Amino acid sequence: MRYTGAVPPWRPTKDQLAAASTRTLRDVIAPGLDILFCGINPGLYSAAVGHHFARPGNRFWPTMYAAGFTPRLFTGFDDRTLLELGLGLTNIVARASASADELTPEELRAGARVLRRKVARHRPRFLAIVGFSAYRVAFEQRAAVVGPQPTALGATAIWLLPNPSGLNAHYLPPALARLFGELRVAAGLPHAR
Repeated sequence: MRYTGAVPPWRPTKDQLAAASTRTLRDVIAPGLDILFCGINPGLYSAAVGHHFARPGNRFWPTMYAAGFTPRLFTGFDDRTLLELGLGLTNIVARASASADELTPEELRAGARVLRRKVARHRPRFLAIVGFSAYRVAFEQRAAVVGPQPTALGATAIWLLPNPSGLNAHYLPPALARLFGELRVAAGLPHAR
């Protein structure tokens, strides 16, 4: 079951979550975006409902709002609306899992090769990867730190951001909003509110 409304009429059952491990999410992407946000991989909840960062309580959407990317607080069910703002969503690895820790280094590196092709085809101005460890492994950049990266993918600048997952206790909401906001400013995008 795939729902495309703004508010889910149901929550996935335990069986639906288990079945979601075989699903992928459709990218929210178009040519010439200002920023393509790239997660590590979809969680089971997101795969089950068919939307990015859809689990209630995920800090991605509140962070996007606080950083000025969105004019109102979106949910995962608003993910396609990002295209109207010049923004998009994809993942390094397409397969869903309960935790990004389940991904192997080989999967991350293979995902980076696919991501490079996507970026070459769609040419966003910025690729914002949310997840330090995954980026470091996938792109073999062991010393990468938050912010702009010294390497680019063609004309696309890479910007590294912390994973907004609630499991990432190192970054509280105000710090996430500040770091995401620095990318918005660097991209020359106005505050959406």
